[in-house]
Amino acid sequence: MHRLKFKSPFLIASIILIVSCKEQIATKNKIMVEKQLTFNAKTHALDNNDNFSPDGNFLCYDTRYMVFNTNLANSKSVEKVNISTGEETVLWKPESVSGENAAPGVAAVSYHPTENKVIFIHGPQLNEVENRGYYDIKNRNGAIASADGEGQFSIVDLRDVSTDKPTTPGAQRGGTHRHEYSKNGKRIGFTYDDFLQQEYDRTIGYMESNKNAPKGFSHFFAVLLKPAKKGKSKPGEIEKAYGDSWVDSLGSKRAFIGKVRATNGIDYETSLFIAEIPNTVDITSAYSGDANTYPEPPKGIKIKRLTYSTADDGIVRGSYAGDKIAYLSKDKNGILQVFIIPVDGSDKSDDPDKKPIQVTNYRAAADFIRWHPSDQWIFSICQGKIYASYVGDSENFGKSILLTPSELNREDLVVSHDGKTLAYDALIAHSSESRIIDSVQTNEYKQIFLLDIQDALK
Repeated sequence: MHRLKFKSPFLIASIILIVSCKEQIATKNKIMVEKQLTFNAKTHALDNNDNFSPDGNFLCYDTRYMVFNTNLANSKSVEKVNISTGEETVLWKPESVSGENAAPGVAAVSYHPTENKVIFIHGPQLNEVENRGYYDIKNRNGAIASADGEGQFSIVDLRDVSTDKPTTPGAQRGGTHRHEYSKNGKRIGFTYDDFLQQEYDRTIGYMESNKNAPKGFSHFFAVLLKPAKKGKSKPGEIEKAYGDSWVDSLGSKRAFIGKVRATNGIDYETSLFIAEIPNTVDITSAYSGDANTYPEPPKGIKIKRLTYSTADDGIVRGSYAGDKIAYLSKDKNGILQVFIIPVDGSDKSDDPDKKPIQVTNYRAAADFIRWHPSDQWIFSICQGKIYASYVGDSENFGKSILLTPSELNREDLVVSHDGKTLAYDALIAHSSESRIIDSVQTNEYKQIFLLDIQDALK
């Protein structure tokens, strides 16, 4: 049994060590610190991204759900908050037009792992709306802003939807989303939706700085996977790729969930895959496509299937060592649980050490999975409560600590670089202010909370 030690300088929450998640037997109560960081009448959406600054002193967020509706088009700024003082700073707030349709839309922000800058979604700028249209999932780019609050800004990927010529090499023709730096900062992964070939569903891609990037832009774009056309796939072919995240620090492996045609040629499976991107891959060997042709990935990309499941889900997460992947999948009762698998594993392997292992046994769906930097624990949220599940030695494998009480519906979990703090969102009612969203008046705003766990996992 793990020994737990806690300090309690702020808000108090009960902690329960679960000997068996399946049996849900509480054996020990402890004290834990849960602190509300933001309080003003404004959305603070972490969006399950890489929100901690490199020095661990700030969290970045966006301000979605503040006007008209829940479309990200109406998110009007990306900001940061000082973890020690609660002081908020606007990092990028463009001129904007808001309404049922809106622009530009700035959201889903993440920090660079080592530099003081953030990357986020940016839709059409106001002077582009007449020709380009309003914000849409097929009409957005990645943007970088300095995180010092000075407003230094750039769009990283050229969007070229010309139909009278081939797409500019290194440009994209739709929308990139949920941009994520590899831990070495050299590659940016994302999901991608094409505008010119809309008979294709979402896929995944990556960008890297390259001297052959389109003129005026810093990064060269490429898809990692060309999916089959929607409804036209053959058994084993992927029609949609999503839920992607880097596995290793070098950005040479990106895991994702693929929607795959089943062997009967009728049904679909959602299974875990890895895109392997060796450092020898030349991103400029990708074909950017044309009006009648979908983009092609660079030469040397390999797609490997790890599971043949019908129900894998969520945003997958690579361990800090880069040797394991955590993901969600349904158990025998149809409940989403946390599983882990080696990067070279398979659910069809004859070697039991290469097969996926179920970590949790919740009575309701798991979500928002994250590794602790030690790779000994995985955090997840179930019914608004945060758990830490042990994935170290086999003797205690799967034992879980309930870190929070049940009063809040927590989401968008993030782990600090040093593993001492969790950050997350929860809707909190404001005592005096409200706004109308989707024709409904509400006084609830996403607020950021912190949980001090530095002694919890000892």
